[in-house]
Amino acid sequence: MRRVRILISGNVIGVSFRYFIKEKALELGLTGYVRNSEDKKVEAIFEGNPEKINKIIHHCRQGPKGSKVTDVKIIEEQPKSSFKSFNIIK
Repeated sequence: MRRVRILISGNVIGVSFRYFIKEKALELGLTGYVRNSEDKKVEAIFEGNPEKINKIIHHCRQGPKGSKVTDVKIIEEQPKSSFKSFNIIK
């Protein structure tokens, strides 16, 4: 089990980035959440299989069409198994 907090910078607001990430996380069977942060970044927490976390990090670096990712900050955290699914939160 691995848990990461990811902060994604660039043109990531208003381009369906959160919905793209939610879809990919659900496909990979990851739990956690994604949201827009107050500083115009997208923040996400993912928990799950380490290989699948690596795959979602790749998706975060690419983003959906119309987005332009300029930076992805990855913060390793202690797994807590506190999520039952993956959601978009406000």
